[in-house]
Amino acid sequence: MKMSIRRFTQFLAVALTTSVTLYATDLSKAYDMPDATKILKQDKLAKPTKFKMPKSCNLDDLEAIARGKYIFHNLNGKKAKAKPPKGLVKFITKNGKKKPKQFGNCVACHNIEGAKGAGNIGPDLTNYKKLFIDTKARDAKFVYQKIADARIDNPKTHMTINLTTKLFNKSEICDLTAYVISDKSKKK
Repeated sequence: MKMSIRRFTQFLAVALTTSVTLYATDLSKAYDMPDATKILKQDKLAKPTKFKMPKSCNLDDLEAIARGKYIFHNLNGKKAKAKPPKGLVKFITKNGKKKPKQFGNCVACHNIEGAKGAGNIGPDLTNYKKLFIDTKARDAKFVYQKIADARIDNPKTHMTINLTTKLFNKSEICDLTAYVISDKSKKK
């Protein structure tokens, strides 16, 4: 079936008019549009927070180092392979429901001794004690702050904001600090 040029032009004009009409139509009534301002306020991070390392942090405690290692290398209790060290649990009860405990999974971004599948987005933490603590280039307070809220000295960091958002508590930040600055060359 052949179409004349005039007929084709009429067809094209109708198609374009219909397209423009549909494009200009307000479709906001066709689907639910929630007020995003509440969602954005809920998701907004608190301002960067400066933290002081608690005096109760025992950075030489072998149990604290073991907990820090466990947190560093695991994402959550459901997938954690080993039994958690004393003081940690794989599951927590929240609102009457048992949920996997969220751990750090720091190894997704950082390399460190014994890491499997380590990432390279964050700094390599291998030999941290020898390179930074022993040389006094950085101290445990620096590490504690970095883990708690790294935005203090790097507003554009991609590091998770752990203490400000309450992803971790002060004790867990102490455990992670103890692990990062520990001498991992010795068998524990």
